[in-house]
Amino acid sequence: MPKKGRKRPADIINTIRSMPDEERADVLADVRKEAAQMLGQRGGRARAKILSAERRKEIAEKAAAARWKA
Repeated sequence: MPKKGRKRPADIINTIRSMPDEERADVLADVRKEAAQMLGQRGGRARAKILSAERRKEIAEKAAAARWKA
């Protein structure tokens, strides 16, 4: 429960703004990482859905060639 005379933040942005700098950086890094993972998974699944099996094979062969070339 908040102390008397101190307003609770109305939303997450105000909550983050009220944090010390070190803690704020950690929270923002975690949030960004989770968002990037979610978007990356969604994009990869959508792309795999629309690619044909032959096109996926071409991409995989190209990736394998690049990986083993170096």
